[in-house]
Amino acid sequence: WFYQDEIKERPRVATLIGALANYTNLSQGAKEHENEEQGKTKQMEAVKMSTIMGVYLPCVQNILGVILFVRLTWIVGLAGIMESFFIVLLCCVTTLLTSISMSAIATNGVVPAGGSYFMISRALGPEFGGAVGILFYLGTTFASSMYILGAVEILLNYIAPIMTLFGPFTGPENRAALLNNFRVYGTCFLVLMSTLVFVGVKYVNKFASLFLACVVISILSIYAGVIESAFGPKTTELCFIGNRLLKLSGDMRCEKFYNTTMNSTIYNTYCTTGMVGNATQLICDPYFAANDLQQLKGVPGIASNVHKDNSFAHYLRVGAPITTDRLKDNPAADVQPPELGTGYRTWLVADVSSSFTILLAIFFPSVTGIMAGSNRSGDLADAQRSIPKGTIGAVLTTAFIYLSSVVFFGTVVDGALLRDKFGDSIGNELIVSIIAWPSKWVVLIGAFLSTVGAGLQSLTGAPRLLQAIAKDNIIPFLKVFGRGKLNGDPTWALLLTCFISLIGIIIADLDVVAPIITMFFLMCYMFVNLACALQTLLNTPNWRPRFKFYHWTLSFVGMVMCITLMFISSWYYALVALVIAAGIYKYIEYCGAEKEWGDGLRGLQLTTARYALLRLESRPPHTKNWRPQLLVLLKVDENLQPKHPQMLSFAQQLKAGKGLTIVSSVLQGNYLDSYPEAQAAEQELKKAMEANKVKGFQQVLVSQDVSQGLSSIIQTSGLGGLRHNTVMFGWPHGWRQNPDPKNYKVFLDAIRASSACHNAILVPKNISNFPSRNDKLEQGTIDVWWVVHDGGLLMLLPFLLRQNKVWKNCKTRIFTVAQLEDNSIQMKKDLAVFLYHLRIDAEIEVIEMQDSDISAYTYERTLMMEQRTQILQHLNLSKRESQREVSEWKTVHVKVGNVVQRSRSVRFYSPNKTASETDQYTTESPRVAPTDGEDTDSLVSSSSPEHHVDTNGKETNQTTEPPSDMDQSQMTQSTNVRRMHTAVKLNEVIVNKSHAAQLVILNLPGPPKGSNESREANYMEFLEVLTEGLDRVLMVRGGGREVITIYS
Repeated sequence: WFYQDEIKERPRVATLIGALANYTNLSQGAKEHENEEQGKTKQMEAVKMSTIMGVYLPCVQNILGVILFVRLTWIVGLAGIMESFFIVLLCCVTTLLTSISMSAIATNGVVPAGGSYFMISRALGPEFGGAVGILFYLGTTFASSMYILGAVEILLNYIAPIMTLFGPFTGPENRAALLNNFRVYGTCFLVLMSTLVFVGVKYVNKFASLFLACVVISILSIYAGVIESAFGPKTTELCFIGNRLLKLSGDMRCEKFYNTTMNSTIYNTYCTTGMVGNATQLICDPYFAANDLQQLKGVPGIASNVHKDNSFAHYLRVGAPITTDRLKDNPAADVQPPELGTGYRTWLVADVSSSFTILLAIFFPSVTGIMAGSNRSGDLADAQRSIPKGTIGAVLTTAFIYLSSVVFFGTVVDGALLRDKFGDSIGNELIVSIIAWPSKWVVLIGAFLSTVGAGLQSLTGAPRLLQAIAKDNIIPFLKVFGRGKLNGDPTWALLLTCFISLIGIIIADLDVVAPIITMFFLMCYMFVNLACALQTLLNTPNWRPRFKFYHWTLSFVGMVMCITLMFISSWYYALVALVIAAGIYKYIEYCGAEKEWGDGLRGLQLTTARYALLRLESRPPHTKNWRPQLLVLLKVDENLQPKHPQMLSFAQQLKAGKGLTIVSSVLQGNYLDSYPEAQAAEQELKKAMEANKVKGFQQVLVSQDVSQGLSSIIQTSGLGGLRHNTVMFGWPHGWRQNPDPKNYKVFLDAIRASSACHNAILVPKNISNFPSRNDKLEQGTIDVWWVVHDGGLLMLLPFLLRQNKVWKNCKTRIFTVAQLEDNSIQMKKDLAVFLYHLRIDAEIEVIEMQDSDISAYTYERTLMMEQRTQILQHLNLSKRESQREVSEWKTVHVKVGNVVQRSRSVRFYSPNKTASETDQYTTESPRVAPTDGEDTDSLVSSSSPEHHVDTNGKETNQTTEPPSDMDQSQMTQSTNVRRMHTAVKLNEVIVNKSHAAQLVILNLPGPPKGSNESREANYMEFLEVLTEGLDRVLMVRGGGREVITIYS
């Protein structure tokens, strides 16, 4: 009963454990689908697979493939035993380190469909996961092309050469016919295999065991043939002219003469009769004439010394003849007699150039396939044990097979035959097959079926990988490929896979397709290692893999090896792969759906942010690093939406400083009751920020008092050294019409709180007139009125605004005010030098403010301001008293009119003028009172004393109060008059100079100290007068420190 309330909302432990025990997110298998189709009500539980059947053997089948049978002998012949061993070892070590990293990731939780994509995306985030997932998909798809081309090569070259469709295809001279045969038969194979995959994966799985058995039997047959060669060489003979390997076709025999008198077919190929002068002479190829024909055993056996000749590299350029080190030749001129024509030479030449890097790129796809076990984690009896053991065991087994094969091929087969890629010198025989025991057909059939099986596995796995990516919906345009048949088979993804695989088949050259696969798989393996290293270094609480034999250094070395192999193999292919990955990454980041998978990259961001914040906290920022870190205070309406979203647009236009932006709002009420509203308001702020392209953070505070809430936000927003230094909030429009002083007290309290925290203040007035982010001002100026030095913020703001496209075409003008004692000419020169050092382009103008008499209009505005203030203080009176005050106000208003009428014929003394200066008479006509809610209807009667003006411009106050109060009132009135005079005169100058400006930026005077309501209302009135008649105004108050410097 103690936890009764919690049990209603939270599950019991038994319920939770039961749900987790039955959890699966794997797609339904073929067996269960068969049961559904047959209407069976009770489905049979699938038998879970062991380590051998579920991981080890599938990995072995995927790793051992076409390269072992059709290219490894060629690689050994060109690179030699030493370098070939190093190539294989380098590739195997890379996959071993990747297997260790993958085992750690795979045993840190369930890995459903998607395999490596799932692991990488959940470890590095959707952007990296999507990019690497697409690359892995492309690699797997092109691997199907490679396997199909390998199967066609084995079928056409070694099993049934009679099936050629384009005539002879052997030899470099017939290479075009060979590739065309590959394209036609490869397309046919692709259609048949895709149809089988479409019909049902269950048929592919049933044949998988047969294909695996063929691979195992073929390898055992090769080993048996190597052992047999120790007892005697094979009967295969090679024919050489000098040391150059010859191709014998038709009835050719390795002899120059038959029975020492009859010319052989080879002799007639290289020699002919021709007229030299008037005589007939025998004309032969120079090299043929200088060298004899010789024969060597093609497979001398393991007991021979052939390994000495095969130990080191024999790289060839395209067109170079294939030679052996076991024979010597006599040099001869490399010319072809014109009488013999062209194309008569039958010695074999290299069809492609070779080097260590090229052979490395061709071989690496043969060691891929280590993900086969992790992709089946849901079908394993104990995935946490089976995946590491099975995968690492398969890598070690296949590494032993490859390394031993390199040694055996180099010690059993002649080097020239190894370099004969297609076995043209021995009648188009597969070199591996002639080693095998008891028959070559064991290897030929086994190699053919194994390549077909590997191709089927690729065509089965690639669409499911694409389907997993599409279902995650991180790449919107791939969403269609997440669809499939009722049993979940990816129909649309299979079609796309077939199309991409067809591109590889059209290329038709196995040696060109293999490096493409190498890049894609190396990229994938690199990110697997990176994910493991990152998770290990971050040591997040959720990183608890059951596989313990890993270390971040091993993952880091594996990652570096993958990157190195990419650029060693082919730097331009590597760049293309990186560009594709970067493009997919940016696309997902920009257009993809937001996913939060708790990935390691986010953990890295948190760790980096923590480190950076601690570093920022250790020392204050330098002036050169100052930038506006904005705290934008927004008011929300009754629908919890921002009342003035233009504030966000203006904040976005100021973001050239690349600083922090925090958007905040305060809701009045109790937090416990208003929590849902606060969350909804925060979401509305987020939407508004996204609509205005403002990148930053949003927060909503619930407080009983709005002023206290704003003060709390200003004090506590930010974290450590990453705090705001500039506060922006709007002008309280309509404050005159509202008799409640709270309407503008919140505004003043925000100014005081910001100043107390030494924050700069930005107050945009008439914010609804400001341009939006989609506007572009074609011309105009940004006018800065520099009255008081504020640390340089007034200079910096126009520069930041002009970095945005909205204000880019505007020019900057700076106005500064000179007093009587200032030298305006020198001020302009000094200011020009100052701006030059600040690297700011602006027009400069110095305004000389004449100390003129106080106008009647000034006094009228002052008097009406004071009347309004005192009237509003009496609005709490009773209705009867209010009515009486209204009648009394009429009398006061008549007196005010009389005073104003008299003031038009009387001059006013400036408080600082001398007696001689008062002789200069000046007449100023009064200005029209502002229309912003300040008409006579808004004034209510007040019991304030009457004000009179004597002929000397002195204010008198007819009242019955004591003399001390009278003196204080006179001082206050005199101060108000001076301030109003300054505001009016400055406004006249600003309107005169900047009436056509796109934006006017000026200093914001400090608010009055204390909480005197009359002084606060007067302050607001002064600001209204100062900015009257201006369309867009930005009032700025510095934070008390320099924000701009002339130093670099």
